[in-house]
Amino acid sequence: MKYVVVLYDGMADYPVPALDNKTPMMVAKKPNFDYWARHGEVGMVKTVPTGLKPGSDIANLSVLGYDPRKYYTGRSPLEAVSIGVKMTENEIALRCNLVCLSDEADYDKKIMKDYSAGDISTAEAAEIIKTVQEHFGSDEFSFYSGVSYRHCLIWENGTLDIGKMTPPHDISGRVVGEYISTAPNAAKLVKMMRESYDLLKDHPVNRRRIAQGKLPANSIWLWGEGTCPSLPSFEETYGLKGSIISAVDLLKGIGICAGMGVPDVEGATGYIDTNFEGKAKAAVDELKNGKDLVYLHFEAPDECGHRNEPENKVRSIEMIDERVLPILLDYLNTLDDYKVMILPDHPTPIVTMTHAGDPVPYMIFRKSKSADNGVESINEDSAAKTGVFVDEGCKMMSRFIGF
Repeated sequence: MKYVVVLYDGMADYPVPALDNKTPMMVAKKPNFDYWARHGEVGMVKTVPTGLKPGSDIANLSVLGYDPRKYYTGRSPLEAVSIGVKMTENEIALRCNLVCLSDEADYDKKIMKDYSAGDISTAEAAEIIKTVQEHFGSDEFSFYSGVSYRHCLIWENGTLDIGKMTPPHDISGRVVGEYISTAPNAAKLVKMMRESYDLLKDHPVNRRRIAQGKLPANSIWLWGEGTCPSLPSFEETYGLKGSIISAVDLLKGIGICAGMGVPDVEGATGYIDTNFEGKAKAAVDELKNGKDLVYLHFEAPDECGHRNEPENKVRSIEMIDERVLPILLDYLNTLDDYKVMILPDHPTPIVTMTHAGDPVPYMIFRKSKSADNGVESINEDSAAKTGVFVDEGCKMMSRFIGF
């Protein structure tokens, strides 16, 4: 038996005025997804436990079958693992975004123009993080380069008692001052954030980007603090050899911690310009080469939600259907039986431009159990109307495997 999970990050949404008060799932043309949904199980699942933040870290741990209330130690430690950082018990990891802030003289009065610094390239970002490390690096603080705008700070003998370190994608278009921690233990971190603007505003990379009409990466932004992670083996837990295929360090870090394969895919960007076909082919290769389960993660719908891009969010859903699912189907249809589960990890509503903790629609299909269930097209409303509800996301993997 082969198992495929296709995770559309942030796909679920609220009604969008620009889409005639429909959601992107309702508008998107997705015949392959809808076929599987029409012939399988459709319902809703609460992937984010009550009281926890609706992040991709918590939600994806949940979908993979790990109760985040037990195993979650912070977002950045998972990303640190992905980029090869071996944390010790006395270290704290923080996500270090490269962001674009407006040019007001007072840092607190600047506006978060773009949490991704205009989708800065990994190569450009590496130059900037090198400068950040040269300026701020010490026995206490070490910066590590990741992918695009996503990087890591390791804080030796640090503490989690640093107040609220706000995710920058939560404050797009807002003045940043009220979202900066005032906790005494965060003072050194905030000082580096403030000083980074003067360090980076005229950086050669940013001068080139401005000349090209692109946004500069003119500040670091620290958040997502956590301690050294530890997850039980996915194979030992579920009896299946698995791989995670994703463009983002967070998912790769989860995979590494769970003892899963994490193949790299050339051209995988985490946005709507990603190498859709390459990721699909990588999934098929993993299955052909002995893996029992692949977890195929697409970040694009989430990024479009954060950017208030309803048309692109619709298109990202359609592109997965057009460019990924047929490749999977070509392989899966050669098998006597297979199972597929498709769902988002959490909503990223266009109208709020940030994550939400609402339940999300899911679909599970098994070739040998295919039967018309009357659901013509899967979306937030049609899934809710089935009356099927899974109250804890960490139960989904067992439900899927046992379907």
